Amino acid sequence: MGLLSNRIDRGSLKPGDHIYSWRTAYIYAHHGIYVGDDKVIHFTRRGQEVGTGTILDFVLVSSGPSRGHVPCTTCTLTEESHGVVSTCLKCFLAGGVLYRFEYAVNPALFLAKARGGTCTLAVSDPDDIVVHRANYLLNNGFRCYNVFKSNCEDFAIYCKTGLLVLDHSTMGQSGQAVSIIGGPLAAVLSTPLRLVTTNVYGMAATAVGVYCASRYATDIGMRSDVVMMPVEDLTQRLETGSLGVAIPSLPALPSTPVS
Repeated sequence: MGLLSNRIDRGSLKPGDHIYSWRTAYIYAHHGIYVGDDKVIHFTRRGQEVGTGTILDFVLVSSGPSRGHVPCTTCTLTEESHGVVSTCLKCFLAGGVLYRFEYAVNPALFLAKARGGTCTLAVSDPDDIVVHRANYLLNNGFRCYNVFKSNCEDFAIYCKTGLLVLDHSTMGQSGQAVSIIGGPLAAVLSTPLRLVTTNVYGMAATAVGVYCASRYATDIGMRSDVVMMPVEDLTQRLETGSLGVAIPSLPALPSTPVS
């Protein structure tokens, strides 16, 4: 596993893998769940779903194809296709390189990977459950797309863990969204140091510290504002419009006895 990304070859893929491919000059990546038989289930926007409402909507087209990519003849997606879709691996990669998202990484490695959206502290569920969730959402739909709160990485992480952030006023599960926001935020929060010091290295160290702390605190494996939600309950809540009405608490984890 590399410090920036975990590149793999197609021969090592197995059903239930959370995979991704970088888009837009490594600014953003498109994520999905490999379900076997050369098929990937992923959550796309194609310009149809609600995004940020800013110029970023034209930049962060995560599910758009790379330049020069020619769609295959077996996938029937069009530029208007959106929501949860199934395509072949070639069309998912869209000319990009294949990477695998890692779960249950140790905190040191998590913080060493300066770029978010490549790994998480959270533990993945068994592969058959992951594939079931992805197929169920393919047939029943996921949430409305939002690049910061409900994007393709949020979809894949939910399929892998069953964990969901219900409150749409907060950041979603996506590590790459935290990276996009966290960098400028860290710079802003470190700016007041100029009132007491002109040490550039001190301000840079503070900015890096704030950035790392924000990534760690907002990782799906560390957050307390998430719930474990069965996929059937998720789609039922979407149908009734009650997804964010009540947020039940996760049961407390058993404490480890101190020897």
